[in-house]
This record gives sequence, structure tokens and C-alpha cells, in this order.
Amino acid sequence: MKRPTLLTAAVWLALAGHARAETAADAASSSSPGAGAHELERIQVTATRSERAVADVPNTVSVIEREELDDRLVRDIRGLVRYEPGVTVTSSFGRFGLGGFRIRGLEGNRVRIQTDGIPVSDAFSIGSFSNANRNVVDLDTLKQVEIARGPSSSLYGSDALGGVVSFITKDPSDYLDDGKDAYFGFRLGYDGSWNGLFGNATTAFGGEQWSGLVSVSHRQGQETENQGDVAGIGGTRTLPNPQERDGHSLLTKLVFAPSEGQRFRLTVEGNEDSADTDLLTQQGYQSLTRATHDRVIARDHQTRARVAFAHEWDDLSAGFADSLDWQVYRQDSETTQYTREERTLPAPTLRDIRERAFNFDQRTYGLQANFRKGFGASVRHDLIYGLDIARTETRQKRYGLRTFPLTGVSTPVMSPDTFPVRDFPISRTKTAALYVQDEIGFADGTFRLVPGLRVDHYRLDPRHDAIFDTDNPGLALADIRETAVSPKLGMVWRFAPAWSLFGGYAHGFRSPPYNDVNIGFTNVQFGYTAIANPDLKPETSDGVELGVRYAGKAAYASLSGYYNRYDDFIESMRFIGYNDDGLMVYQSQNISEAQIHGVEFKAGLDIGALSDAWHGWSLRGAAAWSRGEDRSADTPLDSVDPLTATLGLAYDAPSWGAELAGRFVDRKRRLSDPAYYRQPGYGVLDLYAHWNFAPGARFNVGVFNLGDRTYIEAGDIALVLDTSTTLARYTAPGRSLSASLAVSW
Repeated sequence: MKRPTLLTAAVWLALAGHARAETAADAASSSSPGAGAHELERIQVTATRSERAVADVPNTVSVIEREELDDRLVRDIRGLVRYEPGVTVTSSFGRFGLGGFRIRGLEGNRVRIQTDGIPVSDAFSIGSFSNANRNVVDLDTLKQVEIARGPSSSLYGSDALGGVVSFITKDPSDYLDDGKDAYFGFRLGYDGSWNGLFGNATTAFGGEQWSGLVSVSHRQGQETENQGDVAGIGGTRTLPNPQERDGHSLLTKLVFAPSEGQRFRLTVEGNEDSADTDLLTQQGYQSLTRATHDRVIARDHQTRARVAFAHEWDDLSAGFADSLDWQVYRQDSETTQYTREERTLPAPTLRDIRERAFNFDQRTYGLQANFRKGFGASVRHDLIYGLDIARTETRQKRYGLRTFPLTGVSTPVMSPDTFPVRDFPISRTKTAALYVQDEIGFADGTFRLVPGLRVDHYRLDPRHDAIFDTDNPGLALADIRETAVSPKLGMVWRFAPAWSLFGGYAHGFRSPPYNDVNIGFTNVQFGYTAIANPDLKPETSDGVELGVRYAGKAAYASLSGYYNRYDDFIESMRFIGYNDDGLMVYQSQNISEAQIHGVEFKAGLDIGALSDAWHGWSLRGAAAWSRGEDRSADTPLDSVDPLTATLGLAYDAPSWGAELAGRFVDRKRRLSDPAYYRQPGYGVLDLYAHWNFAPGARFNVGVFNLGDRTYIEAGDIALVLDTSTTLARYTAPGRSLSASLAVSW
């Protein structure tokens, strides 16, 4: 099932070499949870591919820094966006856990997730036993997260229809400022929502030209709690299935700086997560098969390994560029999932054991290069252009074996499949893109126009192999050659010293996915077949956004509205009629059209700047409202979240601080089917505190769901009927405690 490689082996060999190191995370900085009074001044790169303050960006972008991750005890991607209305993390009950991000109503592979500019692997799922998600980055390795909302294909190409989540990893220079030549820090912690223990150790070293960093993390725990109260086995159970989780990660960087303006960087990164689940919800009598499941267990394993070599040249000062950066990389991602069912059946079979294994493997090689050039006096141009080339090979396979213990006979036949099978052929995709963007400043930069354009060429080359051809005899594979042009036009107008108007238009696209182009299976017993579609067109979007910002000494605020229209959405496995053999025929087709519009607001206030009597106090909040329509079916879009708001009141003293933060969500009022369950509204309070009890030593503690409320988060609820008796499965954990201790020197 697995294809071991030199890259994967090198990463985990390096990890094993550090396994005996004391694990924990770096001490957080002295800033408090409420220290975000000037959030618009934070520097981002994702929305513009150049360093710009959030206040100077023509669209909505959020920046979450390392100290905020530590102060709010963020352990996973759900905690990362806990106070980011308009951004949600999807998840599933029972086994697979967190999936990926939903931004402004779009989710899955329609949101680009990247680490240091390199996109993470795709999500893919089929049936009840196979689900490769995109939760493959250890947040302990990060120094900053940037979330750009809305279509971003003009800079990042396909898969950025909904936006971009950009993970930026730690670097030696983050720890070696002020003449330091060595750093060591560790952090230990506990998360009560899943009885999780975690630790991280980070060390950095450097001299005049060479520097390096090693960060090692480990985590272990159990199933994430909910507020269900029905135990036992079978479909009525609402408590989570028992689970044992374990994971570790490694980040290493070696930097050589031949001059003050140049850096060569070698990065080796690896992440691994495993989970063993006792699927009690699938035990007991099954009316469809008349079998009794005596025992059902699952073992899931997910890895991601990356090697990248990069070069940055800040003072190039050539005719074609003032500065440049480029990187070449390879990334391997693999998901392996095993399921075992031990069953009792009616005579004459009496007993059998069914084993299934799923493997999803992606390997990507790529080259990225960015060039920057500034010129002009009265009209200033900051030009950035570059290229992005990648080749990805994707393999997916399902195995199965049915064993009869009383006779010892085994068979790979488990209706409707004869294993092994591939649900799509081995697929090689190649992308090549050129982009250009110009930030044009007028009137000493008070008005900036930002036009941009990207041209992407996409090639899909499927390959025949014995497994796919045996299961799909005579099926013709479809390849694809597509070229897409993605323009954008943005603007920022500082019409007053503290005020600015921003907005723009952006076009987005998503190439037809390999698994939709070449779906391949036939099930004569159940009377259906799936066929390829070589005529699939890219999904496209057109979006506009307009907003106003205020950035003063004591307060900041941002208010924006957006409208996005999406065309040619691909519906997978759509019934299109019958073939000559009388089989129902399914095919992926471009049919759906949708529109989503909404309003987002974010603000903060340094109360102490208004009066010395309130020194140390701060306030911040955010809200998002959106509405979406499936224009093809004339129904609401189920993926659009209800009105969501957050509010936090913080106090920060020189050695300690605290924050009371609230999350408030309106009732889910609009669904595509009135029979679906409508998620009730809720309000939840969280309490944080930190104490710097010695130089370089910090203790953080948080109590989540302070009032022990019973509620369901937007990304957790499936489309279930309002009459369901197992809704408690999807509830969030009750009151829980998390804490961490960080020490550095």
C-alpha cells in the first residue's frame, strides 16, 4: 500500500535522531491576548505576494501571529480560526475528524492551503471507509498564518476560488536577533477537550553566515469529546467512538547568507499522525446485510514530507529586478486507512472477517520564482512577476479481503467490488503559470491601483494500469489541456490620515479534477456504471469587494462587503441516463451556478490609550454575515454559515494578563431542504490568562465553553433530517481546560 521513498525515509530518520530531545514549544512573547489593537499594521505577504501591511491590501486578509497561537492555546486548525468569522473548519463524526477550511461558503479543494508557498495535498473521499483530509500541518512549526478571503487565482491559480490559507514556518532569524548566536525553548501542554498532551522543542543557532533551526513536536491523546449521552453500540450511540491519537513533526532549516542581502535556505519538514478507533457506532445488527458486527476497528495513518531549496536576493538591483526569490521543492503526502469488521451471519456462512484498506498518495515536484522591480517618481510602480511550475502524480487504491474463519478460505470479492480497485486511474497533472502584478501609487501613495494577471496552463495525463483496466475493461481515458486567464484589479485610497477605501474585482478558476474527469467503475449487480468526461470545463468565479478601514492610534476597524458569482461548478457522479446494456450511467458534469454575498467587520480598541485609568485594557471583535444561492436549483447553499460574531475584552499587565472572549452564532435559517435540521444559535464564552513568572518563562491557561453550553459548530453538522435522534453526536465539547508551560533562553 505504501511506496517508501528516499525523501520520506530521510525525513523520518532525521526525526528519529531527535526523538530523545526534550519536547515542548517556544516561550511566547510578552504580548497579551489583547495586544492586537493595531491589527491592521501587521505585515502580510499572501494577498499581494509582497510585504504589505494589512491596511494597504485591496482585499480582506487576516494575520494570526505566533504569540496569538500560544496565548489562545491553539492546537489545531479549528482553534486557529475560532475567532475568525467567515472562516470555518469542517469535520466529521466517528473517525476521520477535522477536514479543511471553508471560506465564504466554499470548502474542500476550492480553498488553497499552502506551507511556505507550497500547496498541501488534495482532499479525497469515497464511501464510508476512505477519507484523505487536508489537516496535515503541525501548527507548532509555524510563526504566522495568513488567510486571504475571496478569489485569488490571479496570484495562485487553480484551487483558490474561495481564498488562500497560508502557513509560514519558523526561521532561524526569528530567534537570533539582537546579536544572539543560540536559542533554545520548549513548551509542554495539555488540552482537555481530547485529553491531549503535547510538547515542542525548538533550537536555533547561527554565526556570521550560517544559521540553522530544529523544531521537534509530539502529541498524543484520545477522541475529541462531545456532549452526547447515549453509550453502547450501534446507530443510536451519540458518544464519540473511543480513539487513541498520536502524532509528531519535524522542521529543520539550514541557512547560508553569503552577504547581507542574500540567503540560501534548505528546508526539511515532516509531519505524521496516526489514530486507532474502536467504531462502536458500526457494531451490532445491520438490517441491510442481516449481519451482526461483533467488532469494528480502524487504523488511520497520514504523512507529509517536504524538501525545499530556496534563494532570496534582496539587493540584486538589476535592470529586470531589484530583488528576487525562488525555490525548488518536492513534497510527498500519503493517507492509509485500514478497517476490519468481524461479523456473525445467518447460516450457512456463520462468520466472516472483512478487511479494507485505502491508500491515497500524492507526489509533487515544483519550481517557483518571484521578481520585484520598483520604478517611477511622481507615479510609483512596484512591479512583481513570476512563474509557478509543478508536476503532481496522484495514486489512489482500495484493497479488500473477506476471510471465513471456519474454513480458512479468503476472497478479494466484497460486493460490489473485486479488489484491488482504483476509483480513478493513476493521474499525472502538470501546471505552468506566469503572473504579473503592478502596484501603482499616485499622489505620494495616497491612491494605489493594483492590476494583476495570471495565465495558467493545465495538463492532465491519466495512465492505464492493470488494476484500473481490470475493473474498467475498455474504458477510454480522457486527458485535458486547459489554459485559463485570471485578471484582477484592486485599489486602496487613503482619503484621510487614518481612513482608507479599498476594493476590487477578481476572477478565479479551478481546473477539472482528475477524479471527476476519469471516474471509472461498473457495477452490473446494482445496475450502474460511471464514465469519463473529457469535456469538463474549469469552474470559474467573478468577485467584487468594497470596504473601508480606519487605523488610528487607539483603534482600528474594517468593514467590507463582497459579491461572488460562480459558474460551471462540477457535480460529481450525476445521473445522465441509461446505456445500451440497460445500466444507469453516471458522469461528472458542469451544471451548478451559485452566488454568495456578504458583509464582514473587524475592529479593536486600546482602551488604555483613551485614559490612563484604563491602562492595559483592550477590546476587539469581529462579525460576518453571508447569504448564498444555488442558482441552478434555486435553493439556498447549505455550505454558507449563519451570522457569526466574536468579542473579546482583555487586560495586560507587565507580567500577567487575561482575556474573556465570546463566540456568538445565529440560528441556521436557510437550507436547501426544509426537512434538514436547522442548527440553533448559541453563545459561548472562553477565558484565557497568562503569567510571565520568570525571565523567559511563561504559563498559559484557558477555560473553553465557560458556561458548559451544548451547541453544534457550523462545520460539524452534516445534512441530517430534523427528526434525527443522534444530533448530539455533532455537539462540541463541554467545559474544558487547556494549559501550557513555556521556557526559553
